[in-house]
Amino acid sequence: MTLTENSITEFPTLTPPTSRRRKKANRSASGKRPSAWLYIIILALTAFFIGPFLWLVLAALKTPAEWASLPIQILPEQPQWNNFVDALTDMDFIGYAGNSLFIATTYSVLITLSSAAVGFGFARLRAPGKNFLFLIVLATMMIPQILTLLPTYIMFARIGLLNTYWPWVLWGLAASPYMVFLFRQYFSSLPKELEDAAIIDGAGWFRIFATIFLPLSRPILITSFLLSFTWTWGDYIAPALLLDLDRTTLAVAITAFYLDPNGNAIPTVQAAAAVMYIIPVLLIFFFAQRYFVQSNVSSGIKG
Repeated sequence: MTLTENSITEFPTLTPPTSRRRKKANRSASGKRPSAWLYIIILALTAFFIGPFLWLVLAALKTPAEWASLPIQILPEQPQWNNFVDALTDMDFIGYAGNSLFIATTYSVLITLSSAAVGFGFARLRAPGKNFLFLIVLATMMIPQILTLLPTYIMFARIGLLNTYWPWVLWGLAASPYMVFLFRQYFSSLPKELEDAAIIDGAGWFRIFATIFLPLSRPILITSFLLSFTWTWGDYIAPALLLDLDRTTLAVAITAFYLDPNGNAIPTVQAAAAVMYIIPVLLIFFFAQRYFVQSNVSSGIKG
């Protein structure tokens, strides 16, 4: 049997397997390559979030004349590092920072533990109307904090807790709806065999919570502490409303002090104090961001 020229052309051209694999790999690589618009969006978001902090650092290195100059002078002619020295010496910076640290740490520890306990109850205990109560807890997140300021102030004034740190202790014992949600979601994802084995061994619910579930929730614990600490460290309204200047926090002290002989604020020294005020929170976040990501992933495992 002989093949003619026409019959030979009827056979399809066979591509070597190596060539097909190379083309497929090139197509998959080109499909996964990020577009230029993605990089542009990332750079824009980075500038949006980092820009205010960089502007604050530049303001802390300017003179008052450069701060008030028009048109705006972005870079200082000569960095004024003495602004940071003045920020530390013109008032008791360390003392007010200690007040903020005490309040933020106390509140964060208490609200983390209380939220974990409430979240454990909603996740593992059986009770009639539990889901309805959980919805009520979540609904409280929709109430703006500004609406509760006046009733809170009146209540603490009547029981004699103004100019004390007890309000932060009571707030910490009251748990946080958002933290309760995080703990509840995480505890719901853990296998039931953990508590069943502990019950067989004679452990009570408090022991199960303290020795089994709480150690397993380390990412959520760190995230709850980080968020609570950041919120309390940066809070201005509550300390200004409830505390006198001698016991107030660093956030209020920065705005109340740093005045020139005429009683006017010195914005460059305030900016230097604000930079030092922000740095501890940034360091805490950079060291704990891995646990923050883990907690947000694990909290959505089971609804």
